[in-house]
Amino acid sequence: MIPRGIRNNNPGNIRWGDSWAGLVPRSSRMDPTFCQFVDPVYGIRAIARILGTYYDIYRLYTVRGIISRWAPPNENDTESYIQNVAKQCGVKPDDVLHIHVDSVLMGLIKGIIQHENGEQPYPDQLIEQGIQLAK
Repeated sequence: MIPRGIRNNNPGNIRWGDSWAGLVPRSSRMDPTFCQFVDPVYGIRAIARILGTYYDIYRLYTVRGIISRWAPPNENDTESYIQNVAKQCGVKPDDVLHIHVDSVLMGLIKGIIQHENGEQPYPDQLIEQGIQLAK
């Protein structure tokens, strides 16, 4: 079965709330909880935008800080999530990241997609495109 985040073109499993670019029209929305995007590039763009806000506004500079906000313990096994994403990024959970470097942001996005969906099916080019759209 295709994971919900992949089916919704929302590989970060972002909940409804903000009026993101690329959302499916209201009349076509089937998921009451998670955003549905017309193309995965818009879901990836939304991940990149949220991570930028975490970094620039909330001053979350580590995988631990970012994932603790992204996937709070009242809904997730946050520590497992932190460990998985840090491993995917090739860093320790409390290492300072520089997410305005596209390769660092790409690693973080790939780690989130992998953990949220149990797979990361997108080519680097698509993730890069989502990052560029987020700027």
